[in-house]
Amino acid sequence: GECRTPLTSHDDIISKSFHGRHGRAYLFDQCVNVVIGPAEDRLLITGLHSVCDIFCKRCKGMVGWTYAKAYEASQKYKEGKFIIEKINLHMEESDYYTVSHPAGERSDRWRLRSMSWGSETQGKDIVYEYHPSVTPNTS
Repeated sequence: GECRTPLTSHDDIISKSFHGRHGRAYLFDQCVNVVIGPAEDRLLITGLHSVCDIFCKRCKGMVGWTYAKAYEASQKYKEGKFIIEKINLHMEESDYYTVSHPAGERSDRWRLRSMSWGSETQGKDIVYEYHPSVTPNTS
């Protein structure tokens, strides 16, 4: 979102061929640091879907939606996936993120980072930060 809280990883892009309310959007396998709103049926370009808007956990801005249910068989692959509009994505550039990920470490890419934003209640101040596993050089 506008606050640049990490929402997902480039590794989780399924497709860049989607469109949102504000232009281009990407389909992601997983998303973090979001609050999922209630499901509602919407007629989208590809047919009727039950979707939930997703909001940044930190700034509360709407960043996209997730597919709760696809009514057409050809669209079932979207269920449980996330659309984030490109306008809400910020590429973080760092040499740290160029490390190749060894196979089988998918679950190790996210680490908990505790942050406080003032008036938020306990338990809502956890943010996930992208963190690839790095194998130390032992040579």
